[in-house]
Amino acid sequence: MIHIKRKIRCAIYTRKSHEDGLEQEFNSLDAQYEACTAYIQSQRSEGWMALPDRYDDGGFSGGNIERPALKRLLKDIDNGLVDVIIVYKIDRMSRSLYDFVKLMDAFEKRGVTFVSVTQHFNTTTPMGKLTLNILLSFAQFEREITGERIRDKLAASKKKGMWMGGTPPLGYDVKDRKLVVNEQEAEMIRHIFQRFAVLQSITSLVAEIRERGFRTKTYTSKTERVREGRLMDKGFVYRLLNNRLYLGEITHHEQCYPGLHAAIIERSLWDKVHAVMKESPRTRANMTRREISAPLRGVMRCAGCDSGMTPSSTRRRGKLYRYYVPNNHLKKSCLTCPVGSISAGEIEEIVLQQLQGALQSPDAIVQTWEAAVAHDPRITEHEIRAALGNIRTLWDDLFPAEQERLIKSLTQSVTIHPDRVDIMLNLQGMDELARSICKRREVAA
Repeated sequence: MIHIKRKIRCAIYTRKSHEDGLEQEFNSLDAQYEACTAYIQSQRSEGWMALPDRYDDGGFSGGNIERPALKRLLKDIDNGLVDVIIVYKIDRMSRSLYDFVKLMDAFEKRGVTFVSVTQHFNTTTPMGKLTLNILLSFAQFEREITGERIRDKLAASKKKGMWMGGTPPLGYDVKDRKLVVNEQEAEMIRHIFQRFAVLQSITSLVAEIRERGFRTKTYTSKTERVREGRLMDKGFVYRLLNNRLYLGEITHHEQCYPGLHAAIIERSLWDKVHAVMKESPRTRANMTRREISAPLRGVMRCAGCDSGMTPSSTRRRGKLYRYYVPNNHLKKSCLTCPVGSISAGEIEEIVLQQLQGALQSPDAIVQTWEAAVAHDPRITEHEIRAALGNIRTLWDDLFPAEQERLIKSLTQSVTIHPDRVDIMLNLQGMDELARSICKRREVAA
């Protein structure tokens, strides 16, 4: 009787934490794969055979299991395509005891054996399981000690004012591992700080700098990948205004140390900006509302990017310019909105003209007169007709907050399209208009 041995399908898993060296013709992953292949060849008499697919995770940490090749391997195990997993060392599979225990449970449930080439054990025996747990505990201990050393080195380096790498910050370039001022970008940084000290509103500041085309940093990574800058949003500007790097300092766990790089912002300007920021955003917004008219606040909507519109303003050469800007344009860096920011004066004039025509109808005059009589029984229909016949005069006599209340009572919504404006009026809300007319009548008397 001829005994035919069952083929044992072996999957080779390799991993390297960093991408350095992977571009070489024969790299660390290849060396691991070659050693595992040689081990499988030594077990050929037992029916072992290497699967043709390679499971290589280059540039992935062993501290978690979020790795593409490992996920593909687990899927093949679920599909019953693997009998044995071969690795060069156990820490190639995982450096986390918790993750490794979960993986071993998954392997055991599906009858899959785990073998480490250089540590000579497999998980089919109790001794192999004990050895695995001991080795894995030491691997995790080594990882934690290494992490502690790295953190200590990072803290010591920052205390010396050294920049420890990462994405280059706007305003600086990296030369010989040091930060060097990029003067063109530095001018943008100074402008942002200076304008915030004047405007005292991040929303208004973002609307202004987006109009000027201010973008985040464009840079080329070590892998020669170009990362294009995007239009600045409120979150980016807020972080920028709080970045002490621009004072020439390095921070580490809320501690500040003098940096080895040059400052971009003077201390006096920094203090001025942060004196403003100490006030709550709500307080600053209320001050802006009192000082700057925005009667269409809360009723305007952009049809282009389907979002509400926020009032904004800026001063140029002493002149105030007001706008309404789509919220998505401000918050989400919406570059495709066909509406964008629009002049506040122009849209407010359009709404007033629509109101003027609607308020001259007989129904509007009667409704306003009936509402006005409740506030002042002496008022006549003729006075109401005269007031509604020239809504502009009444409008100009109102304070910004009163204008806003009046618009909200008479207007349901103002929707801005690229080619038109849709206005839905609410002529049932005549009480606020009647109150304004009666108040103006008392002042005139």
